[in-house]
Amino acid sequence: MSIKMKNIICIVSLSIFLFHFAQAQFQRTPEQDSLFARMQRKTQADFEQMRKQLGLTVPNRPGPSGNPDAPNAANREESKVNSYTLPDPLLLKNGKKVKDAKTWWEQRRPEIVEDFEREIYGRLPQNIPSVSWQVVAVKDTIVGIFLGKEKTLKGVVDNAAFPSIKVEIEMVLVTPAKQQEAVPVVIEFGFIRSPFGNMPPITPIGLGSAGEPTWKEQLLSKGWGYAVIVPNSIQADSGAGLSEGIIGLVNKGQPRKPDDWGALRAWAWGASRAIDYLETDKDVDAKRLAIEGLSRYGKAALVAMAFEPRFSLGFIGSSGAGGAKILRRVFGEQVENLASSAEYHWFCGNFIKYASILTPNDMPVDAHELVALCAPRPVFISAGSPHVEGQWVDAKGMFLGGVHAGGVYKLLGKKGLESAEFPPLGTPLVNGEIAFRQHAGGHSTGPNWSTWIAWACRYWGNGKYFD
Repeated sequence: MSIKMKNIICIVSLSIFLFHFAQAQFQRTPEQDSLFARMQRKTQADFEQMRKQLGLTVPNRPGPSGNPDAPNAANREESKVNSYTLPDPLLLKNGKKVKDAKTWWEQRRPEIVEDFEREIYGRLPQNIPSVSWQVVAVKDTIVGIFLGKEKTLKGVVDNAAFPSIKVEIEMVLVTPAKQQEAVPVVIEFGFIRSPFGNMPPITPIGLGSAGEPTWKEQLLSKGWGYAVIVPNSIQADSGAGLSEGIIGLVNKGQPRKPDDWGALRAWAWGASRAIDYLETDKDVDAKRLAIEGLSRYGKAALVAMAFEPRFSLGFIGSSGAGGAKILRRVFGEQVENLASSAEYHWFCGNFIKYASILTPNDMPVDAHELVALCAPRPVFISAGSPHVEGQWVDAKGMFLGGVHAGGVYKLLGKKGLESAEFPPLGTPLVNGEIAFRQHAGGHSTGPNWSTWIAWACRYWGNGKYFD
């Protein structure tokens, strides 16, 4: 695929992602419209072939609408939330209770991992090719008032087994320029450059952090570094893209099997490969690495934290359904949305069943167990105001994902959320290894960065650069 075509696909994908925030700012060209139509056809064909593999003849149930004025609007009222029973993360499949850490690590945790891999996020293939990291460029940079050293990196995936698909992971690493020793680093799933070209920067709606330094400035001020890894350079964010990227390369362009990995697991795999590089960089303290992401990238960040033990901290932003939100809870986005042709590519094919012949109540796991897989490492769950961000991501549902993971943290000698009562807007619950705060802004982690950094200092120390 040409660079031009990749850029167009990225523009189309991001146009969909940013539609509600920037509908008036971005107009697709006829060429992009044509590509979008082709992508939709290819996506639908892949979606239908997966349903055929699963033997599904019952149509998928339609998901609710995020438009509160739509006839099928998603539930936004607590009084209408259904009752449900969650799987017990401390109950073995043979019915015995988990009473000690040894049983958790050797028996129960592997059971939960197997369920998530088979039914939700998919399995990592055995034949994933190796990644060779290259330092493309090194330069001095200025971030706000802070001096940094910026490295542009490229992770080249060995495609000798199928040369027609090329995968190069894009990442930028910035560390304080005056550092005397290796520093902690936060890896963000995000973008290095705007795919829309040289346009004025977009200010996300309702950030609620006017006048506050950017997250990058705040990290550098602590003497910490950051890296930005580009998910679309690992795996395209569309069903049409499943025949390309790392998933397409491993499958040699052929369709997935029902338990093959989806985009969320692929992005998380890419973050693990980023750690492989960071462990070799003398500027980085690879024992103090965190993963951060927002929205779909918040989902990916939680998946990465759950499956990659080398991450010591997590910052999970507005991850919603498919992330920290309880999937059985009928509020906001639902499994039927996730398992539709618009989002099924994030998950393994088996996940589609739960919007057709099965329901979320049939799932062997739920989001609290994904959080529990992170234990005993600290995880911060972030959300925005329902008045600005909206209720689609279900802040309380994410909070409950943290609450119900607490038993595992306690078993392992750590503290979960300090309260099981949903806190007032802006209240930080930061006295445990599971933390939560719903800030007053919109769909962003921005207003929670200062809270997260203060919380992270408990585990990483206060920093030495500007303290």
